[in-house]
Amino acid sequence: MPSKSDLSITIDGPAGTGKSTVARLLAARLGLDFLDTGAMYRAAAAIVIDHGLDPADVDAVVSKIADADLHFDWQTDPPAILAWMKPLNDRIRQADVTKLVSPLAALGELREHMVRKQRLIAQQHPRLVSEGRDQGSVVFPDAPVKFYLDADVDVRAKRRAEQIAEANQPVPEPEQLRTDIRERDERDMTRAVGPLVCPDDALTVDTGALSLEGVVDLLEAECRARIDA
Repeated sequence: MPSKSDLSITIDGPAGTGKSTVARLLAARLGLDFLDTGAMYRAAAAIVIDHGLDPADVDAVVSKIADADLHFDWQTDPPAILAWMKPLNDRIRQADVTKLVSPLAALGELREHMVRKQRLIAQQHPRLVSEGRDQGSVVFPDAPVKFYLDADVDVRAKRRAEQIAEANQPVPEPEQLRTDIRERDERDMTRAVGPLVCPDDALTVDTGALSLEGVVDLLEAECRARIDA
């Protein structure tokens, strides 16, 4: 169990590296809360689609997302993302949301709103494992422990196919999945606000070379070593 009263751990990385699962399991082992910022952007995409908004109308998008008051139900595992007090966990994993989430996340005004929300959540839950693409670089640059998860495109495409199959949705051809991942990486890494980068002080972990349990074991050991130090 971490000895500090406040402890922030950030986990960043591209799509398909296992960030959400690893962050949730790591948080459970360390007795911390788990912040899935990817779920927040997915919820935003679902709201835009379901309310017939034009993604290019930035003011309308940010206004609607602010009105939704995105937050989490911390009594569930994993915490359920809520909009207007209603859970969206099933909706945010559907294919149309996945297609829109990366372009939508590139909107600077929306990212600024999300960063404010995430920092507010951290004030309310100061013992936190937070995962995303800009957590260690932008949202929590002073976090004492930072990780950057990565994996080969083929590994990530296989994981994505498994996720789609588990959701009982049609699985695209492997090459299409690889293309989609490469394009998303390019968008995430080149956007003007909050681009995907590896923080200088983050430990990089190749999740393709380890089992899920192995990744969590490695991160837990690193966290405990730094806390003890």
